[in-house]
Amino acid sequence: MTLARLGFVRRLPPPVLAVLLAFAALAVPLVAFVSASAQTPASVAAPAPERPNVLLIVTDDQRWDTLDAMPVVQQELMSRGVTFSHSFVSNPLCCPSRASILTGNYSHTTGVYRQKTPYGAFPSFQDASTLATWMHDAGYRTGLFGKYIDAYQSDAWKGYVPPGWDRWVAFVHSGYYSYGLTVDGEVELHGEDPSTDYSTTVLGDAAERFILSAPQDQPLFAEFAPAAPHDPATAEPTFDGSFRDIAKWRPPSYDEADVSDKPAYMQALPRFSSEWMAWVDGLRRRQYETLQSVDVQIGRLLDALEETGRLENTLIIFTSDNGLLWGEHRWMKKEVPYDEALRVPMVVRYDPMAIEPRTDDHLIVNVDIAPTIASIASVPHPLVEGMSMEPLLRNADAPWREDFLIEHMEGSNPVPSYCGVRTETQKYVRYATGERELYDLSQDPDEMVNLVDDPSRSTDVATLDARLDDLCDPPPPGMDEQGGTPAAVALVGVAGASGGAAYLSRRRRRSTR
Repeated sequence: MTLARLGFVRRLPPPVLAVLLAFAALAVPLVAFVSASAQTPASVAAPAPERPNVLLIVTDDQRWDTLDAMPVVQQELMSRGVTFSHSFVSNPLCCPSRASILTGNYSHTTGVYRQKTPYGAFPSFQDASTLATWMHDAGYRTGLFGKYIDAYQSDAWKGYVPPGWDRWVAFVHSGYYSYGLTVDGEVELHGEDPSTDYSTTVLGDAAERFILSAPQDQPLFAEFAPAAPHDPATAEPTFDGSFRDIAKWRPPSYDEADVSDKPAYMQALPRFSSEWMAWVDGLRRRQYETLQSVDVQIGRLLDALEETGRLENTLIIFTSDNGLLWGEHRWMKKEVPYDEALRVPMVVRYDPMAIEPRTDDHLIVNVDIAPTIASIASVPHPLVEGMSMEPLLRNADAPWREDFLIEHMEGSNPVPSYCGVRTETQKYVRYATGERELYDLSQDPDEMVNLVDDPSRSTDVATLDARLDDLCDPPPPGMDEQGGTPAAVALVGVAGASGGAAYLSRRRRRSTR
């Protein structure tokens, strides 16, 4: 049976960019050669190992707790690799998260904080050095199939294809029907015929052709990034209604009754009406249904890798750009610093490592994806803020981070700018409004009781506040002006081009690991 049948300001200044690109050249590993005069047949070095292929799968708005409805992912990835149960994004919004996935850097370095300009969207994204350019420059055949960066539409219509991509089949604007794709710079419009236009299948077809047609002597890197399960979560006819009987989602924090200890923007949210409850229930059901199509396409891509003899040497990473709230804390979007928005699925399969299938609870962040791929593929790249997961894949007891930075800049939704630190057991958030939150995740995983004003937690607050001063450097633009961040920290955020290199150097030394 085949697998498919299983069901800073904010572009980096040119001088800074030049430093980064120069570092990439210096990072190429030196190769030691044995002197020809000293060689004997027994001492001749073994041939270099075959470079791995890479398949990166990035869904849209998928929560970490939905993998139980994806049989291919379960049987072909989770049962053959490592499932990281505590995987997060550092900025819980599509655009900044995808920028971090492609660069290995936090929003304060990519300059992409939100979905709109300034400080967000495609115009703020510096794409001269990304995972695509690293892989392409190392000899990989590269292809993207699906969503790139929000607000790419204008450049897509102009025929712009970002550097590093050999095959480019990207959404002009993502959707399930009635959308456009830019295919190597030429816009292709799709309508509403389920047999020819359902975007998850169309993108799966394109990615499958890419795998089947790639030269056998060239490693490939493919990113499959469908629109699912993003709202409106339109299921293809095959799966429409397949989750109609799913149980309603009612965790303790659902339509939270008492939000008096939450920030003002949360307190302003009304309790759910029966209509809103029905809407959230419907979205959740449809999201599960759209994920069935994603699961089928993943099976097809794995089949294509197997048919071409590549599967046994392919690094496969499955994740999402952010999570989503299904009514927790009266919220139905992302952007907020609660775990439902921050946590994402993360599954890694790489057969050459002979990984014993397991669930791993180390703190993984989306900035870790790019350095992991580059490390395993032995691809040179600039210094980044993420960490390669390779040591954890090889050894579950490898040293690892104990906390990470959360950051957000206010955009279209009324969520004030904030910085936060999330540890294995605690979360501390500081807003531009001066409001703060502290949660003991070991006792309160639903984040119901804000402990920031509890006198018995004063030591915790002081410790986490000091750590956040270190991590939130620089803060989101304008946050210091609103009282959320000490002015001394904010000075870094207004450095001119001449100060950019010094800022980068300081950020590199000040590790978030």
